[in-house]
Amino acid sequence: MLKTNQWSYWERKEILEEIDLVIVGAGIVGYSTALAFQENNPTAKILVIERGLLPSGASTKNAGFACFGSASEIYDDIQSFGEETVWKTVELRWKGLQALRNRIGDKGLKLHMNGSWDLFTESEMDTFEAVSPQITYYNERLEEITGERNVFSIDSDVQQQFGFNHIETSIYNRLEGQIDTGSMMTRFHQLVVSKGIHVLFGCEVDSIHEKENGAVLHTHLGSIESKKVAVCTNGFARQLLKEDVEPARAQVLITKPIEGLKINGTFHYQKGYFYFRNIDNRILFGGGRNLAFEEETTSTIATSERIMYALHEILSEVILPQTAYEVDHSWAGIMGVGSVKKPIIKHISPSVYCGIRLGGMGVAIGSLVGEELAKMISTNEE
Repeated sequence: MLKTNQWSYWERKEILEEIDLVIVGAGIVGYSTALAFQENNPTAKILVIERGLLPSGASTKNAGFACFGSASEIYDDIQSFGEETVWKTVELRWKGLQALRNRIGDKGLKLHMNGSWDLFTESEMDTFEAVSPQITYYNERLEEITGERNVFSIDSDVQQQFGFNHIETSIYNRLEGQIDTGSMMTRFHQLVVSKGIHVLFGCEVDSIHEKENGAVLHTHLGSIESKKVAVCTNGFARQLLKEDVEPARAQVLITKPIEGLKINGTFHYQKGYFYFRNIDNRILFGGGRNLAFEEETTSTIATSERIMYALHEILSEVILPQTAYEVDHSWAGIMGVGSVKKPIIKHISPSVYCGIRLGGMGVAIGSLVGEELAKMISTNEE
Protein backbone atom coordinates (compact mmCIF):
# COMPACT_ATOMS: atom_id res chain seq x y z
CA MET A 1 0.00 0.00 0.00
CA LEU A 2 1.22 3.50 -0.83
CA LYS A 3 2.76 5.58 1.95
CA THR A 4 1.35 9.03 2.56
CA ASN A 5 4.50 10.62 1.10
CA GLN A 6 3.83 8.77 -2.18
CA TRP A 7 0.37 10.22 -2.70
CA SER A 8 -0.34 12.46 -5.68
CA TYR A 9 -0.93 16.20 -5.57
CA TRP A 10 -4.67 15.56 -6.00
CA GLU A 11 -4.83 13.02 -3.20
CA ARG A 12 -2.91 15.28 -0.85
CA LYS A 13 -5.02 18.30 -1.68
CA GLU A 14 -8.33 16.47 -1.37
CA ILE A 15 -7.63 14.23 1.64
CA LEU A 16 -4.35 14.84 3.52
CA GLU A 17 -3.88 18.59 3.73
CA GLU A 18 -5.53 21.20 5.98
CA ILE A 19 -7.59 18.67 7.94
CA ASP A 20 -9.78 20.11 10.66
CA LEU A 21 -10.57 16.79 12.41
CA VAL A 22 -9.19 13.28 12.16
CA ILE A 23 -11.31 10.60 13.81
CA VAL A 24 -9.59 7.34 14.71
CA GLY A 25 -12.05 4.46 14.41
CA ALA A 26 -14.81 3.84 11.85
CA GLY A 27 -17.37 2.40 14.22
CA ILE A 28 -20.60 3.72 15.71
CA VAL A 29 -18.86 6.38 17.84
CA GLY A 30 -16.42 7.43 15.12
CA TYR A 31 -19.07 7.82 12.44
CA SER A 32 -21.48 9.53 14.87
CA THR A 33 -18.74 11.99 15.84
CA ALA A 34 -17.98 12.72 12.19
CA LEU A 35 -21.61 13.35 11.29
CA ALA A 36 -22.37 15.49 14.33
CA PHE A 37 -19.18 17.55 13.92
CA GLN A 38 -19.97 18.14 10.25
CA GLU A 39 -23.45 19.34 11.17
CA ASN A 40 -21.94 21.83 13.63
CA ASN A 41 -19.11 22.77 11.24
CA PRO A 42 -20.41 22.43 7.64
CA THR A 43 -17.19 23.61 5.97
CA ALA A 44 -14.85 21.47 8.09
CA LYS A 45 -12.56 18.93 6.44
CA ILE A 46 -13.02 15.63 8.27
CA LEU A 47 -11.11 12.39 7.83
CA VAL A 48 -12.00 9.06 9.47
CA ILE A 49 -9.23 6.47 9.59
CA GLU A 50 -9.66 2.80 10.43
CA ARG A 51 -6.92 0.23 10.83
CA GLY A 52 -8.96 -2.69 9.47
CA LEU A 53 -10.60 -3.35 6.12
CA LEU A 54 -13.78 -3.31 8.23
CA PRO A 55 -14.27 -1.75 11.69
CA SER A 56 -11.95 -3.60 14.06
CA GLY A 57 -13.94 -3.29 17.29
CA ALA A 58 -17.47 -4.39 18.12
CA SER A 59 -19.51 -2.12 15.84
CA THR A 60 -19.85 -4.74 13.08
CA LYS A 61 -19.41 -7.75 15.37
CA ASN A 62 -22.04 -7.22 18.07
CA ALA A 63 -25.20 -9.30 18.50
CA GLY A 64 -27.57 -6.55 17.40
CA PHE A 65 -29.40 -5.96 20.68
CA ALA A 66 -31.33 -2.70 21.05
CA CYS A 67 -31.23 -2.99 24.84
CA PHE A 68 -30.78 -0.74 27.85
CA GLY A 69 -30.60 -3.19 30.77
CA SER A 70 -32.32 -6.34 31.93
CA ALA A 71 -33.95 -6.36 35.38
CA SER A 72 -31.27 -8.62 36.87
CA GLU A 73 -28.47 -6.49 35.40
CA ILE A 74 -30.02 -3.33 36.86
CA TYR A 75 -30.38 -5.05 40.23
CA ASP A 76 -26.81 -6.35 40.14
CA ASP A 77 -25.40 -2.98 39.09
CA ILE A 78 -27.26 -1.13 41.85
CA GLN A 79 -25.53 -3.37 44.40
CA SER A 80 -22.14 -2.52 42.88
CA PHE A 81 -22.42 1.10 41.74
CA GLY A 82 -25.32 2.65 43.64
CA GLU A 83 -28.86 3.64 42.77
CA GLU A 84 -28.53 7.00 41.02
CA THR A 85 -25.43 6.06 39.03
CA VAL A 86 -27.25 3.07 37.55
CA TRP A 87 -30.41 4.99 36.62
CA LYS A 88 -28.34 7.72 34.99
CA THR A 89 -26.63 4.99 32.96
CA VAL A 90 -29.97 3.45 31.96
CA GLU A 91 -31.21 6.90 30.90
CA LEU A 92 -28.07 7.42 28.81
CA ARG A 93 -28.66 4.08 27.08
CA TRP A 94 -32.31 4.86 26.38
CA LYS A 95 -31.55 8.31 24.98
CA GLY A 96 -28.70 6.83 22.98
CA LEU A 97 -31.01 4.30 21.35
CA GLN A 98 -33.38 7.10 20.38
CA ALA A 99 -30.45 9.07 18.93
CA LEU A 100 -29.42 5.99 16.91
CA ARG A 101 -32.97 5.57 15.60
CA ASN A 102 -33.11 9.24 14.65
CA ARG A 103 -29.75 9.05 12.87
CA ILE A 104 -30.12 5.78 10.98
CA GLY A 105 -33.89 5.29 10.92
CA ASP A 106 -35.76 2.15 11.91
CA LYS A 107 -35.68 0.95 8.30
CA GLY A 108 -31.90 1.33 8.14
CA LEU A 109 -31.57 -0.48 11.45
CA LYS A 110 -34.07 -3.17 10.39
CA LEU A 111 -35.46 -2.70 13.89
CA HIS A 112 -37.89 -5.27 15.26
CA MET A 113 -39.41 -4.51 18.65
CA ASN A 114 -40.08 -8.08 19.75
CA GLY A 115 -39.14 -7.48 23.38
CA SER A 116 -36.56 -9.25 25.52
CA TRP A 117 -36.62 -11.87 28.24
CA ASP A 118 -34.34 -12.08 31.28
CA LEU A 119 -34.15 -15.85 31.87
CA PHE A 120 -33.73 -17.63 35.23
CA THR A 121 -32.81 -21.27 35.82
CA GLU A 122 -33.65 -23.24 38.95
CA SER A 123 -30.24 -22.43 40.43
CA GLU A 124 -30.87 -18.70 39.87
CA MET A 125 -34.21 -18.46 41.67
CA ASP A 126 -32.54 -16.66 44.59
CA THR A 127 -31.68 -13.88 42.14
CA PHE A 128 -35.21 -13.87 40.75
CA GLU A 129 -36.69 -13.70 44.27
CA ALA A 130 -34.47 -10.70 44.97
CA VAL A 131 -35.26 -8.92 41.68
CA SER A 132 -38.99 -9.58 41.28
CA PRO A 133 -40.13 -7.45 44.28
CA GLN A 134 -38.29 -4.51 42.66
CA ILE A 135 -40.24 -4.64 39.38
CA THR A 136 -42.89 -2.12 40.42
CA TYR A 137 -40.21 0.34 41.51
CA TYR A 138 -38.11 -0.29 38.39
CA ASN A 139 -41.17 0.39 36.24
CA GLU A 140 -41.73 3.69 38.03
CA ARG A 141 -38.13 4.76 37.35
CA LEU A 142 -38.33 3.60 33.72
CA GLU A 143 -41.57 5.53 33.22
CA GLU A 144 -39.70 8.68 34.30
CA ILE A 145 -37.00 7.93 31.73
CA THR A 146 -39.00 6.53 28.80
CA GLY A 147 -42.52 7.87 29.33
CA GLU A 148 -43.74 4.27 29.02
CA ARG A 149 -45.60 2.38 31.74
CA ASN A 150 -45.14 -1.23 32.86
CA VAL A 151 -41.92 -1.90 30.96
CA PHE A 152 -41.03 -5.01 33.02
CA SER A 153 -43.39 -7.91 33.75
CA ILE A 154 -42.99 -11.50 34.93
CA ASP A 155 -43.43 -14.16 32.23
CA SER A 156 -43.45 -17.69 33.62
CA ASP A 157 -44.52 -19.28 30.32
CA VAL A 158 -41.36 -18.46 28.38
CA GLN A 159 -40.04 -22.05 28.46
CA GLN A 160 -43.25 -23.50 27.08
CA GLN A 161 -43.59 -20.71 24.51
CA PHE A 162 -40.12 -21.09 22.99
CA GLY A 163 -39.21 -24.70 23.82
CA PHE A 164 -36.36 -23.96 26.24
CA ASN A 165 -35.08 -26.34 28.91
CA HIS A 166 -34.14 -25.65 32.57
CA ILE A 167 -35.76 -22.18 32.53
CA GLU A 168 -38.00 -21.65 35.56
CA THR A 169 -39.26 -18.14 34.83
CA SER A 170 -38.36 -14.83 33.21
CA ILE A 171 -38.81 -11.07 33.38
CA TYR A 172 -40.05 -9.57 30.12
CA ASN A 173 -38.99 -6.12 28.84
CA ARG A 174 -41.39 -4.89 26.18
CA LEU A 175 -39.21 -1.94 25.05
CA GLU A 176 -36.14 -3.85 23.86
CA GLY A 177 -35.63 -5.05 20.32
CA GLN A 178 -33.33 -6.36 17.59
CA ILE A 179 -31.37 -4.60 14.89
CA ASP A 180 -29.37 -5.75 11.88
CA THR A 181 -25.82 -4.67 12.69
CA GLY A 182 -24.62 -4.98 9.09
CA SER A 183 -27.45 -2.82 7.76
CA MET A 184 -26.82 -0.23 10.48
CA MET A 185 -23.12 0.15 9.70
CA THR A 186 -23.76 0.20 5.94
CA ARG A 187 -26.18 3.08 6.45
CA PHE A 188 -23.68 4.87 8.73
CA HIS A 189 -21.01 4.63 6.03
CA GLN A 190 -23.39 5.85 3.34
CA LEU A 191 -24.33 8.88 5.44
CA VAL A 192 -20.70 9.75 6.16
CA VAL A 193 -19.65 9.54 2.52
CA SER A 194 -22.73 11.50 1.40
CA LYS A 195 -21.61 14.40 3.63
CA GLY A 196 -18.21 14.63 1.91
CA ILE A 197 -16.35 13.03 4.81
CA HIS A 198 -13.38 10.90 3.70
CA VAL A 199 -12.77 7.43 5.16
CA LEU A 200 -9.46 5.58 4.91
CA PHE A 201 -9.46 1.87 5.76
CA GLY A 202 -6.29 -0.12 6.39
CA CYS A 203 -4.54 2.79 8.14
CA GLU A 204 -3.36 1.93 11.65
CA VAL A 205 -2.33 4.68 14.07
CA ASP A 206 0.78 3.91 16.13
CA SER A 207 0.91 7.12 18.18
CA ILE A 208 -0.39 10.69 18.40
CA HIS A 209 1.70 13.73 19.32
CA GLU A 210 0.83 17.35 19.88
CA LYS A 211 2.41 19.95 17.61
CA GLU A 212 1.94 23.67 17.21
CA ASN A 213 -1.70 24.37 16.34
CA GLY A 214 -2.61 20.70 16.00
CA ALA A 215 -1.48 17.11 16.26
CA VAL A 216 0.37 14.58 14.15
CA LEU A 217 -0.76 10.98 13.85
CA HIS A 218 2.02 8.50 13.16
CA THR A 219 0.59 5.61 11.14
CA HIS A 220 2.15 2.64 9.41
CA LEU A 221 1.48 4.49 6.13
CA GLY A 222 3.18 7.69 7.26
CA SER A 223 2.26 10.86 9.16
CA ILE A 224 -1.06 12.70 9.02
CA GLU A 225 -1.51 16.17 10.52
CA SER A 226 -4.76 17.65 11.77
CA LYS A 227 -6.00 20.56 13.86
CA LYS A 228 -7.97 18.17 16.09
CA VAL A 229 -7.98 14.42 16.71
CA ALA A 230 -10.77 12.28 18.19
CA VAL A 231 -9.88 8.77 19.38
CA CYS A 232 -12.94 6.54 19.07
CA THR A 233 -11.37 3.10 19.29
CA ASN A 234 -13.14 1.96 22.49
CA GLY A 235 -11.54 -1.34 23.60
CA PHE A 236 -8.33 -0.59 21.69
CA ALA A 237 -7.93 2.87 23.22
CA ARG A 238 -5.17 1.87 25.67
CA GLN A 239 -2.90 1.38 22.69
CA LEU A 240 -3.00 5.16 22.18
CA LEU A 241 -4.17 6.69 25.48
CA LYS A 242 -3.58 6.24 29.20
CA GLU A 243 -7.23 6.03 30.28
CA ASP A 244 -9.30 3.71 32.48
CA VAL A 245 -10.37 1.32 29.75
CA GLU A 246 -9.53 -2.32 29.12
CA PRO A 247 -10.33 -4.56 26.16
CA ALA A 248 -13.06 -7.14 26.76
CA ARG A 249 -13.49 -9.87 24.19
CA ALA A 250 -16.97 -11.12 23.31
CA GLN A 251 -17.37 -14.38 21.40
CA VAL A 252 -20.36 -15.22 19.23
CA LEU A 253 -21.60 -18.11 17.12
CA ILE A 254 -24.49 -18.43 14.70
CA THR A 255 -26.34 -21.53 13.52
CA LYS A 256 -27.33 -22.44 10.04
CA PRO A 257 -31.02 -21.76 9.23
CA ILE A 258 -33.38 -23.90 11.34
CA GLU A 259 -36.67 -24.94 9.80
CA GLY A 260 -39.67 -24.04 11.96
CA LEU A 261 -37.67 -21.99 14.47
CA LYS A 262 -40.17 -20.44 16.90
CA ILE A 263 -37.76 -18.43 19.06
CA ASN A 264 -38.46 -14.75 18.38
CA GLY A 265 -36.89 -11.95 20.40
CA THR A 266 -33.78 -11.18 22.39
CA PHE A 267 -32.81 -13.11 25.51
CA HIS A 268 -30.51 -12.39 28.46
CA TYR A 269 -29.13 -15.38 30.37
CA GLN A 270 -27.06 -15.48 33.58
CA LYS A 271 -27.35 -11.73 34.29
CA GLY A 272 -26.68 -10.91 30.66
CA TYR A 273 -23.27 -12.59 30.46
CA PHE A 274 -24.87 -14.84 27.85
CA TYR A 275 -27.28 -13.53 25.23
CA PHE A 276 -29.08 -14.91 22.19
CA ARG A 277 -31.63 -13.96 19.55
CA ASN A 278 -33.17 -15.09 16.28
CA ILE A 279 -32.00 -13.71 12.93
CA ASP A 280 -32.83 -15.06 9.45
CA ASN A 281 -34.24 -18.30 10.95
CA ARG A 282 -30.97 -18.80 12.83
CA ILE A 283 -29.93 -18.50 16.48
CA LEU A 284 -27.15 -16.03 17.19
CA PHE A 285 -25.62 -16.78 20.61
CA GLY A 286 -22.77 -15.07 22.43
CA GLY A 287 -21.16 -14.31 25.75
CA GLY A 288 -19.40 -16.35 28.42
CA ARG A 289 -16.81 -13.73 29.36
CA ASN A 290 -17.66 -14.37 33.02
CA LEU A 291 -16.17 -17.86 32.71
CA ALA A 292 -12.68 -16.49 32.11
CA PHE A 293 -12.43 -12.77 32.87
CA GLU A 294 -8.63 -12.69 32.83
CA GLU A 295 -8.29 -14.56 29.54
CA GLU A 296 -11.03 -12.47 27.93
CA THR A 297 -9.37 -9.17 28.90
CA THR A 298 -7.60 -9.15 25.57
CA SER A 299 -7.58 -7.33 22.25
CA THR A 300 -6.87 -10.56 20.35
CA ILE A 301 -9.70 -11.05 17.86
CA ALA A 302 -10.10 -14.82 18.02
CA THR A 303 -12.42 -17.39 19.56
CA SER A 304 -11.32 -19.69 22.37
CA GLU A 305 -12.05 -23.37 22.85
CA ARG A 306 -13.27 -22.86 26.43
CA ILE A 307 -15.91 -20.24 25.59
CA MET A 308 -17.03 -21.95 22.40
CA TYR A 309 -17.53 -25.23 24.32
CA ALA A 310 -19.73 -23.42 26.87
CA LEU A 311 -21.80 -21.78 24.12
CA HIS A 312 -22.33 -25.12 22.37
CA GLU A 313 -23.31 -26.78 25.64
CA ILE A 314 -25.93 -24.16 26.58
CA LEU A 315 -27.23 -24.06 23.02
CA SER A 316 -27.82 -27.82 23.06
CA GLU A 317 -29.11 -28.21 26.62
CA VAL A 318 -31.06 -24.99 27.22
CA ILE A 319 -31.90 -23.06 24.04
CA LEU A 320 -32.47 -25.80 21.43
CA PRO A 321 -32.84 -28.98 23.52
CA GLN A 322 -35.24 -30.71 21.11
CA THR A 323 -33.97 -29.21 17.87
CA ALA A 324 -31.27 -30.42 15.52
CA TYR A 325 -28.94 -27.62 14.44
CA GLU A 326 -25.55 -26.94 12.91
CA VAL A 327 -23.23 -24.07 13.76
CA ASP A 328 -22.44 -22.06 10.65
CA HIS A 329 -19.52 -20.00 11.97
CA SER A 330 -18.22 -18.03 14.94
CA TRP A 331 -16.34 -14.78 15.59
CA ALA A 332 -15.12 -12.40 18.28
CA GLY A 333 -15.37 -8.67 18.89
CA ILE A 334 -13.58 -6.34 21.29
CA MET A 335 -15.52 -4.13 23.72
CA GLY A 336 -14.14 -1.49 26.07
CA VAL A 337 -14.81 -1.70 29.81
CA GLY A 338 -13.50 0.01 32.93
CA SER A 339 -13.96 0.43 36.66
CA VAL A 340 -17.37 2.06 36.13
CA LYS A 341 -20.11 1.60 33.56
CA LYS A 342 -19.80 5.08 32.15
CA PRO A 343 -18.23 6.24 28.87
CA ILE A 344 -15.16 8.47 28.80
CA ILE A 345 -15.85 11.61 26.77
CA LYS A 346 -12.80 13.74 27.40
CA HIS A 347 -10.60 16.60 26.20
CA ILE A 348 -7.23 14.98 26.81
CA SER A 349 -4.76 17.58 25.51
CA PRO A 350 -5.00 20.79 23.44
CA SER A 351 -5.73 18.95 20.20
CA VAL A 352 -6.74 15.43 21.28
CA TYR A 353 -10.14 14.16 22.46
CA CYS A 354 -11.66 10.73 23.04
CA GLY A 355 -15.00 8.93 23.18
CA ILE A 356 -14.31 5.46 24.57
CA ARG A 357 -15.29 2.83 27.20
CA LEU A 358 -18.76 1.92 25.96
CA GLY A 359 -19.06 -0.89 28.51
CA GLY A 360 -20.62 -3.43 26.16
CA MET A 361 -23.45 -1.02 25.31
CA GLY A 362 -22.05 0.53 22.12
CA VAL A 363 -25.26 0.05 20.15
CA ALA A 364 -27.23 1.84 22.87
CA ILE A 365 -24.90 4.73 23.69
CA GLY A 366 -22.49 5.01 20.75
CA SER A 367 -24.49 7.62 18.82
CA LEU A 368 -24.97 9.82 21.87
CA VAL A 369 -21.29 9.54 22.83
CA GLY A 370 -20.36 10.67 19.31
CA GLU A 371 -22.74 13.62 19.45
CA GLU A 372 -21.45 14.76 22.84
CA LEU A 373 -17.85 14.33 21.72
CA ALA A 374 -18.47 16.39 18.57
CA LYS A 375 -20.02 19.14 20.67
CA MET A 376 -17.01 19.12 23.01
CA ILE A 377 -14.58 19.39 20.10
CA SER A 378 -16.60 22.22 18.56
CA THR A 379 -16.72 24.24 21.76
CA ASN A 380 -13.45 23.10 23.42
CA GLU A 381 -15.33 22.40 26.63
CA GLU A 382 -13.89 20.10 29.25
